[in-house]
Amino acid sequence: MNDDHLITLAVNSGRHDLLVSSRHTLADVLRHEMQLTGTHVGCEHGVCGACTVLMDGEPVRSCLVFAVQAEGQEIRTVESLATGGEMNDLQECFSAHHALQCGFCTPGFLMLAEGVLAQRPDLTKEEIREVVASNLCRCTGYQTIVEAIEDCAARRRAAQQAQPLPPGDAVERHPSAPRSSQ
Repeated sequence: MNDDHLITLAVNSGRHDLLVSSRHTLADVLRHEMQLTGTHVGCEHGVCGACTVLMDGEPVRSCLVFAVQAEGQEIRTVESLATGGEMNDLQECFSAHHALQCGFCTPGFLMLAEGVLAQRPDLTKEEIREVVASNLCRCTGYQTIVEAIEDCAARRRAAQQAQPLPPGDAVERHPSAPRSSQ
């Protein structure tokens, strides 16, 4: 019985044809087949969160997803955050708040925060604490991680409020409400 499957993965806005074993996790394929080593593997049981990536915008533990299950999904890894060698706003906030020490858990926290902030930019500090409690960090004590995410959320809200409404969209909208397609 052949255990290999030819799949196409959509990772960081690119398409990749890969021959993978049905038992290979998404984390394994990202790291070993695609050389995207920013996705770290810690516990391999879905507990630590170091392997968190976004799958169709949702944070998932890539050590718990088989690569064949990811076919047809949009995958984003920590490598997708920086553009042209420049850190994105979330990475800059992590740096400014010293929200990393050894750095092993940082990619998982960044992707968790990126996914959650895209859905809920109005998170309170207490809600951020709840979110980050799902990932493990043995160095920072979480306070600086919470502060970095809170700062980034505030900056994104301010930037969104500063943008003028497009023509025909003069009604006041909640920041997370979808724009009308006129």
